[in-house]
Amino acid sequence: MKKITIFLLGAITLFSYKANAQSETEAPGISDRVITTGVPFLLISGDARASGLGDQGVATPVDAYSQQWNPAKYAFAEKQQGVGLSYVPYLRELVTDINLGVLTYYNRFSERSAVSASLRYFGQGEIELRDTPEQQPDIVSPNEFGLDVSYALRLGEEISMAVTGRYIRSDLKIKSDVNDARAANSFGVDISAFYQSEEIAYSDFNGRWRGGVNISNIGPKIKYDDAGSENFIPTNFKAGAGFDFILDASNTIGAYGEFNKLLVPTPSDSNGDNLINSEDDWYNESSFGAVFSSWGDAPDGFSEELKEITWSLGAEYWYEDSFAFRLGYFNESEEKGFRKFLTLGAGFKYSITQIDVSYLFSTSKAVANPLEGTLRFSLSFNFGEDYSEY
Repeated sequence: MKKITIFLLGAITLFSYKANAQSETEAPGISDRVITTGVPFLLISGDARASGLGDQGVATPVDAYSQQWNPAKYAFAEKQQGVGLSYVPYLRELVTDINLGVLTYYNRFSERSAVSASLRYFGQGEIELRDTPEQQPDIVSPNEFGLDVSYALRLGEEISMAVTGRYIRSDLKIKSDVNDARAANSFGVDISAFYQSEEIAYSDFNGRWRGGVNISNIGPKIKYDDAGSENFIPTNFKAGAGFDFILDASNTIGAYGEFNKLLVPTPSDSNGDNLINSEDDWYNESSFGAVFSSWGDAPDGFSEELKEITWSLGAEYWYEDSFAFRLGYFNESEEKGFRKFLTLGAGFKYSITQIDVSYLFSTSKAVANPLEGTLRFSLSFNFGEDYSEY
């Protein structure tokens, strides 16, 4: 069990707006305009394969965990059905009972269509609540989860689209006689597209192009109590491309790149009072309006908008479709979060079963990564009717 201070530290890291803590005497600068949101657990990479590629998956080959990254890929699945189970330890260097669990399922029930669903559960451990050291503690277990369902449709031989609906529940309340804190609920919608070319013969090898786009978590703000502030959910735009170098029947190398941008307003001091808070225009922007306005609302213009884009690169080598080795890198601007890390991963496939693992090395000296020093594990099963895509 963990002390209440550990919970508050985690809650601040995962939930609150840094802008609300802005000093009244210090004029805000670009480093004070870091975009943060409610329920950010929705953006944590939930499977070891994508994690080994630098936290990307919008344009990689379809697998059981495509639900988080681009469910339109399921229309290209080679097996009719798949199930995935993944486990992600969180803040392992501080605590041992904060974890993310992901369960996914897909069914390509026809040549053109597929349905899928997933459950993401983020448990934040057991917390002791007491007023004095001698008091018998109340034990609470704050948690968050997201439940979603998708439908993917093949629009042609090489392109598909999908729509996703998501229910979000965040139960971080602390018992009290003087507040009305309660579990917060919201919903989100994803719209995604995927492109996969036919195999192309080049002079020394064959190849295949892929591309993908996903706008995820389009939905209303989330609120925990009547008097508290509303928080944007992590509406996010991701786009990526990839190419498979098919060297021969036994060796394939895939290279992938991805860009991400939160479609959430940039915190800014619009009224000139040297404070970034709920009195400024950014806070009162609607969730739907922010999907469009967030592309050009940074106070320093286009140069700051570029700093709000994260990017990642990854490569994956498969031998005999049985063993995989992965390498990835993720980059975020020093002034917009400073997440920078290198990832390694491996995969093992036998019959219908695949096991994936990944490990993260932080390359940022300024910001500690909550996944530093942890192994992530994923187990998936693909079975049923075969579909020929190659």
